[in-house]
Amino acid sequence: MYINENFIKLPQSYLFSTVAAKLKEYRAKHPDADLIRMDIGDVTLPIAPCVVEAMHRAVDDMASAETFHGYGPEQGYPFLREAIATTDYQNRGIDISADDIFISDGAKSDLGNLGNIYSKKSIIGVADPGYPVYVDSSVMDGRGGELLPDGRWSRILYMDCLPENGFKPAVPERGVDVLFLCSPCNPTGTVFTRDELTRWVEYARRNKTLIIYDSAYEAFVQDPEIPRSIYEIEGAKEVAIEVRSFSKTAGFTGLRCGYTVVPKELKGYDREGNEYPLHQLWNRRQSTKFNGASYIIQRGAEALYTPEGREAIKKNIDIYLSNARYIRQAMEKAGFEVFGGENSPYVWVKRRGEEDSWKLFEKILHEAEVSSTPGIGFGECGAGYIRLTGFNSPENTHKAMERVSKIKFDDASEATENFTAFNDVKNIKAIDVLDDLTEKLGL
Repeated sequence: MYINENFIKLPQSYLFSTVAAKLKEYRAKHPDADLIRMDIGDVTLPIAPCVVEAMHRAVDDMASAETFHGYGPEQGYPFLREAIATTDYQNRGIDISADDIFISDGAKSDLGNLGNIYSKKSIIGVADPGYPVYVDSSVMDGRGGELLPDGRWSRILYMDCLPENGFKPAVPERGVDVLFLCSPCNPTGTVFTRDELTRWVEYARRNKTLIIYDSAYEAFVQDPEIPRSIYEIEGAKEVAIEVRSFSKTAGFTGLRCGYTVVPKELKGYDREGNEYPLHQLWNRRQSTKFNGASYIIQRGAEALYTPEGREAIKKNIDIYLSNARYIRQAMEKAGFEVFGGENSPYVWVKRRGEEDSWKLFEKILHEAEVSSTPGIGFGECGAGYIRLTGFNSPENTHKAMERVSKIKFDDASEATENFTAFNDVKNIKAIDVLDDLTEKLGL
């Protein structure tokens, strides 16, 4: 038996597994530590009561022969796909039907598995920094080439995202076969405007490029001028697959449910230039390799589309966004360069003059007992940055920022004074919003 040697080309551990291992080691050495997690994008607020009730009813269904459910439809149950099509798309003027939608066990799985339907010779384009799954899954499938001394793969096109371009990738001059785009972006928190996303769609149409559009955080977009779906752009149904998740919007990180949209207009090509519908290919892949998310979880997801479910999602997102805004303001006052944290739960920060992400991670961990995610794990352009998340409680978010503000950096004295003044001003909008939401939810 010969192994898939692409696996041994990869670093030994996935980014978030490495962070978890370092935190485990820290706790072992400091068993009394009051560690505040602001690294992995895991939520902390509980599942909405209407979702829990729906899942309880679904469990009861499984206890009776008359209402028992075994294998479900390969694309997911119609009751959930129709709710998604109506609420997430059609009610917003987007022509997506229930038959375009495939229910999954989360965005991460589909982002990795979509590689099954395009050629192993495909040239992949990714933003740097970007979600590690885009690169790692491409390497596993044999599309990476060789790992170069600069930490990049020889067959992957990297689109640098830097402060000078607002951490947004520029449309490449050359054509690529498959592009991974994410908005709001993980890890930087930046978003594409309508004009920017239009340029990407036009590029894809000119070059017959497939866009895999990761919009797992679309519900965090508050600015009505920012697209929440790539299908808001004319022609996108001809070039784009959209991947979404209930994990961050509704707290399903432990339940596992999401969906992927593959429009029937979307085509791929064989070596002779013949067209094939990607919807058909993805359906064939899923029906062979995936038996679907459970009936119980899909009933829970359906409840998110009730008025009670929509209100619960809005409350949770308001809290997480308020946390992110607070982090953004606090880190700026503490002397960091800051991006994101406005239409996104992620805040992307750097200490001026610091070029080592892991060093900054270690300093904040050991001196403030606050965890973060080193930016270098998202790509070479992430060097010196760390990612913080708004997914903790408001209380812990305030506490974490107060601790970070007290860390002694070379230029810390002025920054500490700035943060103290900031923390004392009770009419700051972000603080008021946090306190109000916390009181309403009884946290």
